[in-house]
Amino acid sequence: ETETVPDQPDMAIARQVLCLSAFLSLPHTHSQPLRYSVAEEGESGSVVGNVAEDAGLAPAQLSARRARLASEDGRQLFRLELGTGRLVLAERLDREELCGQAATCTLPFELVLANPLQFFRVEVAVEDINDHAPVFPKEQVTFKIPETSDPGSRFPLVGAQDQDIGSNSIQAYSISPENEYFSVNFEIRNGDKYYVELVLEKPLDREEQAEMGFNLIAMDGGSPPRSGTMEIHIVVLDVNDNSPVFTQRAYVGKVFENAPEGFVVLRVVATDLDAGPNGDISYQFSQTMSQSDSAFVIDPVNGEIKLKKPLDFEAAEKYELSVRATDGGGLSALCKVLVEVVDVNDNAPELVVSTFSSPIPENALPGTVVALFNVKDRDSGTNGKISCALEDQLSFSLRPTYKNYYELVTVSTLDREETARYILIVTAADAGSPPLTATQTFTVDISDVNDNAPVFNQTSYTMYVRENNVPTVLVGAVSTADADVGPNAKVTYSLVPAHPTEQPPCSCISVNSENGDVFVLRPLDYEQVKQIEVLVRASDAGSPALSANVTVRLLVVDENDNAPLVLYPSQDSSPPSSELVPMSAEAGYLVTKVVAVDADSGQNSWLSYHLLRATDPGLFVVAAQSGEVRLRRVVTERDAVKQKLVVLVRDNGQPPLSATASLSALLLSDFSDVHLPQNSLATEDEGDSLTMYLIISLVFVSLLFLASMAAFVAHKVCKRKEPKGGHVLYDASILQSGLADAAAAGTLPHPYCYEISLTTGSGNSEFKFLKPILPSLPPQLCTTGGATDDEQDFTCDPITMEHVEPAHSGTLSAEQFNSL
Repeated sequence: ETETVPDQPDMAIARQVLCLSAFLSLPHTHSQPLRYSVAEEGESGSVVGNVAEDAGLAPAQLSARRARLASEDGRQLFRLELGTGRLVLAERLDREELCGQAATCTLPFELVLANPLQFFRVEVAVEDINDHAPVFPKEQVTFKIPETSDPGSRFPLVGAQDQDIGSNSIQAYSISPENEYFSVNFEIRNGDKYYVELVLEKPLDREEQAEMGFNLIAMDGGSPPRSGTMEIHIVVLDVNDNSPVFTQRAYVGKVFENAPEGFVVLRVVATDLDAGPNGDISYQFSQTMSQSDSAFVIDPVNGEIKLKKPLDFEAAEKYELSVRATDGGGLSALCKVLVEVVDVNDNAPELVVSTFSSPIPENALPGTVVALFNVKDRDSGTNGKISCALEDQLSFSLRPTYKNYYELVTVSTLDREETARYILIVTAADAGSPPLTATQTFTVDISDVNDNAPVFNQTSYTMYVRENNVPTVLVGAVSTADADVGPNAKVTYSLVPAHPTEQPPCSCISVNSENGDVFVLRPLDYEQVKQIEVLVRASDAGSPALSANVTVRLLVVDENDNAPLVLYPSQDSSPPSSELVPMSAEAGYLVTKVVAVDADSGQNSWLSYHLLRATDPGLFVVAAQSGEVRLRRVVTERDAVKQKLVVLVRDNGQPPLSATASLSALLLSDFSDVHLPQNSLATEDEGDSLTMYLIISLVFVSLLFLASMAAFVAHKVCKRKEPKGGHVLYDASILQSGLADAAAAGTLPHPYCYEISLTTGSGNSEFKFLKPILPSLPPQLCTTGGATDDEQDFTCDPITMEHVEPAHSGTLSAEQFNSL
């Protein structure tokens, strides 16, 4: 229904046509409402009807489609049972409270199905029952009637009020007890208004009876009937034969609802032909209505009706008043006053949200309904015309549906990673002047969908581990980032084959599924495997899960864990083979070559060769890089025929590992007979004995050296009374006497300066050969062919007899020195 404005009939007709067209254009809305009736005062839970059956819906559809009841005023007078589809009372209904004195009382509302959207108009008529008795506004009324009043004179009475309607309203009036002077008459005027009058049946005689009293009874037509009583007191007066007369039978006035208190609505005027006190007229409201008792006040002298408090058009659009004019003689007259309230734009629009969904998934399709709401304005006409708008939003829009209902829908795809929350402000404005507005804020959260795969922070990873590592050693970690949140961003790591047809990845590598730490589970051997390449997969916990792969390359770093292996001469033969050296060989003659290999790589496989022990150390020299064994000098007759050599092969690792190669050489004057004579064995035995003697001599020299060192240290301590570091330098003359025998035997070179480095608590010490005390040595001691002047700055290694620079001292452990 559309309320029309009297001064704009064309606009009202146009609005009715538009509303009817919009209503008929809705594909999901029934044009005819579902009508029911229910008696007022029914108990809560009483069944009104089965709307699901009448609407052609199965009860299961109500829950599935989120059925609910919606009314324009927001009151929930009825309740829908989703399981059965029945419409029941939510509370006790009072027709008089809901509809007042209206002839019909119809409660409209909508049955709304959200998914898909569908409306059913429902109207419930509330039937009246006789639950109210007639009530008079006053308990007692006094009439002052002149005794000269003619029979048939009528005296208006204030009729009783009954909130019921129809047959349950007032049907008859009577007087109790009955008397011969008065009767009651009532009739309907102006459609449905009862006018009650007291009729004088016979003349009054003040001298016979000056006062009388009786009850006026109002009876309704209910079953059982109800009644109300008012006491009437009659006072008989002398000679006032003219009653007041109003200038109009009915007065009509208009007032704006925002008129201030004390505003004069209108003025009623009555005249009386009598003079003196019988012509003095006073005004008062004779029939007080529930809505007018506190809104208006009348001046008893001049008849001005004023506002007692501000009016509200939305509460009452018009007021009907009854004014009595009474003269000094007690005669009176009644008139009706109709006050119409003119609406002003004093009510802002209201937004009532019916359905709101938040959060919504980011993959929601365009057109997804986020919210359903309706707008209303308590004002009428132009002041109640509402328009809605959505502020500055590209992803959402408003879509009008039925009547004043709007849907808030998506218009584009959403991306939570770009915008996780939308603040939507809907503004409703009426067409008043000035317009009033209302806003509703919808906070729409976007829930995450697994649309982003994990991303590694590197395109590939290279990690290092030293061979012979401890089990489960941590060698690195892979890391990813996932733009999603929650379970969609929870990443787990695993090893996968590079191709589906390949074997499972290496079992020696493991990755922590939670944090991506990469572990090597067992020791690795660089000589067996130098690098391992695996594929690590990062999978999130979404559904379906998304994943990414990255290559992890594990490089094994070599450790010096392999000692050199001597290939030649073979150390397996016993006794070892002998190299033949002619007695005529000159210095530099190549005797043999020690060949060794190392399984390690890099500097761990760089080998150096050193002469560790020899029958005659001064006769042979070993090339440090090539392992070639050559004569240092020419062979003499004093040299033993059979020479035993031990070559130390050492790598360059930290710490270095070494191996020894034992070989023998035969000094022969003639190669025609390589078999040694019998006496050569005796010479060999003698050489062995000589070696034993040399060892004993070296032990003795070592002990003598240690004793001398201790005496020297004690002497220094006593002399200086302060201890000095552990390095003590001895002159060659100190050791010369103790080493004379060893030098004569050829095991040590000419006098040198020795440095003893002792460490407290150490199990061994270092014996270092330093630069000789003498400025130079005879060339024949250091070279095979004689030294030049430029070569005098070099010293000789006491073990290998090779040239070494004086700035670099050779180091020989105590054990090696004792073995010599």
